[in-house]
Amino acid sequence: MWDALSGRFNIKPLLCCNTGAQMGGWFNQEITSLEALKGVRYRMPGLGGEVLRRLGAIVVNLPGGEIVPSLESGALDASEWIGPWEDVALGLHKVVGFYYYPGFHEPGTGIALGVNARVWESFGASDRQLIESVAAGEYARSLAEFNANNALWLRKLRDGGRVKILQFDESVLRASLQASNDVVAEASTGDELSGKIYASYQQFRASIMDWSDVAERAFLNSRRLT
Repeated sequence: MWDALSGRFNIKPLLCCNTGAQMGGWFNQEITSLEALKGVRYRMPGLGGEVLRRLGAIVVNLPGGEIVPSLESGALDASEWIGPWEDVALGLHKVVGFYYYPGFHEPGTGIALGVNARVWESFGASDRQLIESVAAGEYARSLAEFNANNALWLRKLRDGGRVKILQFDESVLRASLQASNDVVAEASTGDELSGKIYASYQQFRASIMDWSDVAERAFLNSRRLT
């Protein structure tokens, strides 16, 4: 289905990177309730931005290079970026002091390599397999790299003492879940292919949530037992 969707734009897509689970964002004040989100000038693009808009935030879309100056000047109150590793590299920890998790908007951000479809079809089968293997290898490598470095820089932020690392209030998470469900469902109504993609997504999501509960989630919960 991804091939069919990208084929409309004459592109062959290949996953080649994953940043892992992203953080919820940097704020210049504590977000203690859903009410506290209202009126917050929050930089977030895409469907996640639409979710925030429905929760009462003022959504601003800026390129990465303008985030820090906009937070410094007060043009922004909050912004998401990626995770501790890249966020520190961007300098977000120097201008705001409240760092929230989890990021409801990007639980596992996939980055794609797009190849012109005509060029892709001109390759022989072995060349296509080679490119697919390299992209898959880089996908796995990048996810490991992001997880390792995010863990390292999260610890450095904690030890630094300047930044407060906080979990979103449950009311914010519940409202984000409901709004996210609505936004994604509405995005599926544009045409027949979108509807098929959404149906497949919903089916797999239910299945993987069931498996995750007895696999990763159960293991991670038990690891914290004392």
